[in-house]
Amino acid sequence: MPTATIRDVNIVGTEAGAGLQIVRKWMVHMLDASFGSGTPSWYRFGRDLQEYNVELNPDTEVRRNICGNTSFVHNGYEPSGENDTFYARKGDPLFEHLQDIVDGLKTGDACKTSALEVHTWEEQASQTEGTNSNIFEATKQDCYVVPTSYGGDTSGYQIPYQVNYVGDKVKGTYDATSKTFTADAS
Repeated sequence: MPTATIRDVNIVGTEAGAGLQIVRKWMVHMLDASFGSGTPSWYRFGRDLQEYNVELNPDTEVRRNICGNTSFVHNGYEPSGENDTFYARKGDPLFEHLQDIVDGLKTGDACKTSALEVHTWEEQASQTEGTNSNIFEATKQDCYVVPTSYGGDTSGYQIPYQVNYVGDKVKGTYDATSKTFTADAS
């Protein structure tokens, strides 16, 4: 029986060739639900989300000197994203950590983990012609996961959180079969 990829195989045009629009669900966002306490446990988030954007928050400035010349300064980015709809589910590893953070009002490295972005439209070539490799281009970056509130309405207990990305992105691949990230050699 063939192994399914993390990409939904029941859609038309799953092989994203030139000119095809990339379906939103092909950009997969994951968090390491172990929060650094051992082997990474990649958790795909977004189950309850209608939308998720990584806001780059560029630090830019346009300066004009006394001679009338204008210069542009770009000091980098401070990327972040908000998961404003996270329903708590008993046994969910991300929920367990979020609840622990909330219960202890934890800060700093207690909120630190890694984020993974998997480009499932960029599947790596398989060694066997005609088969899916389940290996995709990906980037990994450290982040802080910070709950912004807890509670919710009658639809269920919620712990919305913010993801604050820090440090450099590391390029590599994600193997959907073994659920592992491998950094590029360079």
